[in-house]
Amino acid sequence: MKPLPSLRQLSYLLSLHEHGHFGRAAVASFISQSAFSASIAELERVLETSLVERSKRHVRFTPIGEEIVVRARQMVRAAEDLHVAAQRSYEPLVGSLRLAAIPTVAPFLLSSILPAIARDWPRLQLYVREMVTSVAREAMERGAIDCVLLALPVECGEVESINISVDRLILVAAKGQDEMASPLCDPDDDRLLLLENGHCLKEHALAACNRAASEAESRLVASTLHTLVQLVDAGLGYTLLPQMAIDAGILGGTRVEPRPAPALNAERQIALVWRSGHPRTSDFRLLGETIRQAAGGSA
Repeated sequence: MKPLPSLRQLSYLLSLHEHGHFGRAAVASFISQSAFSASIAELERVLETSLVERSKRHVRFTPIGEEIVVRARQMVRAAEDLHVAAQRSYEPLVGSLRLAAIPTVAPFLLSSILPAIARDWPRLQLYVREMVTSVAREAMERGAIDCVLLALPVECGEVESINISVDRLILVAAKGQDEMASPLCDPDDDRLLLLENGHCLKEHALAACNRAASEAESRLVASTLHTLVQLVDAGLGYTLLPQMAIDAGILGGTRVEPRPAPALNAERQIALVWRSGHPRTSDFRLLGETIRQAAGGSA
């Protein structure tokens, strides 16, 4: 019987594909670069094909190498799911769990929900990362994270979710900026300030203003809500902010204030989302219920 690739070798291959560099991939895998390189070389020997083209500056995967990466990701994910299924057979929410939270939610919810999770699930080892929506979706799809705390609606692929709370979007502008007659739905008005691509709040703001993505070009684009508030404070335009951010005091120390917008009825659904069919679905539902209670939300 021919030797088969090991899961460890396949996980090293995935790390190399992610980092594009033997040294960085070895560090991320917690082994020496020489041992890492030897493992990749052994994998190529076992598979009897070249997976990567090596040079001093670059690592380029061969066409068959790219195909093997896709299959390796499926195999490593299946092995992880197998281990998780065995763990949860005797006690829920035990061991490690990787949670991502988007930047327009994380700063305003984590301080209230993390203590509640630690209290209710003391044997859970929770790893939390802040990621923009687009990056979190991709990481969840490839199994790098287990679940995401984000805002719906947003395209997430084949997922399941539990609702946490409803969060309104509020029109804000700086004091003294009073010339805002019907600006929201006017595609020629370039004063609507937005977050950069990758944030689902940008999509939600455009939808609330009945604007297409093609109408979203702006002179000024922010990477964070705090920068967005500073741009508005400087009188450079207006924006839509989540109610949770306003409640948390994001407007403090600025001239920015909520503005009445009777025609605006915009909201987003905060939810915990995970890959459909994940073996820890029951765990995620328990976790979501704890988050919902801690956040004071209602489905």
